[in-house]
Amino acid sequence: MVYVAGSRPVALRAIPKGVWALGFVSLFMDISSEMIHALLPVYMVAVLGTSAFAVGLIEGIAEATAAITKVFSGALSDWLGKRKLLVALGYGIAALTKPVFPLAPSLGWLVAARFIDRVGKGIRGAPRDALIADISPKEIRGASFGLRQSLDTVGAFLGPALALVLMWWTADHYSTVFWIAVIPAFCSVAIILFVVKEPQRNEQRRIRVPFRRSELVRLPAIYWLVVAVSAVFTLARFSEAFLILDAQQMRLPVMFVPVVLIVMNIAYGLSAYPAGVMADRVDRITLLIVGLVLLVLADVGLALLPGLAGLGIGVLLWGLHMGFTQGLLAALVADAAPAELRGTAFGIFNLIAGIALLAASVLAGALWDWGGHQMTFLAGAAFALLAGLSLLPLKKRLRSAS
Repeated sequence: MVYVAGSRPVALRAIPKGVWALGFVSLFMDISSEMIHALLPVYMVAVLGTSAFAVGLIEGIAEATAAITKVFSGALSDWLGKRKLLVALGYGIAALTKPVFPLAPSLGWLVAARFIDRVGKGIRGAPRDALIADISPKEIRGASFGLRQSLDTVGAFLGPALALVLMWWTADHYSTVFWIAVIPAFCSVAIILFVVKEPQRNEQRRIRVPFRRSELVRLPAIYWLVVAVSAVFTLARFSEAFLILDAQQMRLPVMFVPVVLIVMNIAYGLSAYPAGVMADRVDRITLLIVGLVLLVLADVGLALLPGLAGLGIGVLLWGLHMGFTQGLLAALVADAAPAELRGTAFGIFNLIAGIALLAASVLAGALWDWGGHQMTFLAGAAFALLAGLSLLPLKKRLRSAS
């Protein structure tokens, strides 16, 4: 299939091989992670007896841990001028945590494995995004980020699908599913080690000291505006663990709960690449507005529409919202940041987003325990409307810059 970026035809084969390789690295790791995470919230609540607030707190702190790590790994990749090393280290740490889940004797071990896994995600995240920006021509950068996101999301729905089949095959035996999840994690590490190549970098583009003030002031005002908008977006998008809990409270059999993530990630995966291609052709703010409208509709549907039909519609719209926003925000960061500071820029971007996700997930869990699922999703819709207002100054700045 051929799309158009700007005035030039762009086919999938035009996207650099390194982007494809990094996409498949993400795909295999997400298969592994989502096989586990599709079952973990239900396991913690139904088997270990934890509360929705505790799930939100654990998920929020885990993601914030990843975000804090990203800010340092991104700056370190700028300083070293070597991004692949940190990407491989991050995926390696995540792979090594996977056997802990079937072996864990208590909740504490599960929480520790979840945190260490997120540290690995934090180490790899910003250097990987900066590496994609380094090897992607500017005119197809949106498509490159969209493709990587789509492949990542293919893994994110194949993981829950495998978890569903394996839970049926093993008669709800969590440990067996968790052990099988170890295999694709190590496939991911093999690809990053033997297939992904580090592009040549100009030595003069390296910075000497991460986070030196003289370097940070080189990040333009439009970059900081993108970071602020992303933070407000994230407040409206708490952890997907609450989608799983919403399905669990409908008394679905445990083996069917992963269907929630399958539906969400199919919508996410099918929309991320086309949205990235469109972002190279049309006004990116318009696409972000479309994404926000989808999130508002998803939250309202999850809060007010009854039964499995309401859950399905809400989850589908949630996935479409992710496809229209996540890769696009990354492309905006890549556009705004100087090439030699991209790792730092992605690190700060992810740090702020992680802090916002921690706040959003903790608040979502507290609202769930206090007023039920409706209160959580209606609050998300309110934050999404607030995020829409934050786009106005960004749209004005982008228009003046062009």
